[in-house]
Amino acid sequence: MAEDIVTGRQDGVSDDALVAATGKSWAEWFAILDAEGAQDWKHSVTARWLDANFPIGGWWAQGVTVGYEQARGIRNPGQRQDGSYEVSASKTLPLEQQETLDAVIAAVAAELGAPASESRAVRHITARWPLSGLEGQVGSILATAAPSKAGKTSVSLTWSKLEKPEDVAPAKLRLQGWLQAAAEVG
Repeated sequence: MAEDIVTGRQDGVSDDALVAATGKSWAEWFAILDAEGAQDWKHSVTARWLDANFPIGGWWAQGVTVGYEQARGIRNPGQRQDGSYEVSASKTLPLEQQETLDAVIAAVAAELGAPASESRAVRHITARWPLSGLEGQVGSILATAAPSKAGKTSVSLTWSKLEKPEDVAPAKLRLQGWLQAAAEVG
């Protein structure tokens, strides 16, 4: 089922991984945050409180906060703080970084046209397609190619500013399709 391809934070980080990184399980973090009344806090307040009170680092504080918000029904999987939705897909291609971005651009451009912008003079090179104005489309698509390692490059596609939760799963399927097409082009 298409909806099953979009999961929450807890589905992506096991209890074992969370304990190894933070010293606590999801249930322990949720109990701590519930005891503090965090269900009524804004996202940024929760993340800052975690970072200030526990030595887990900002990245894990954000992750625990998102997992808590999803578990308590404050935020849906893929939902951003502004209420919009975002979804990503990634793939490793057996190409160098520039070739990988070229393959992704070719795959996405076959449907959406050339990207509005590219940035190739940075460590993580990107291409962006704003979708406003395209019939039936909202948000934007960002392709990001990480630096190559041993002739392979990890590339991600992120679709931002989706309006409704039911838009997330179909958007992820499209992203995965473009990445598969890029793998075939490359």
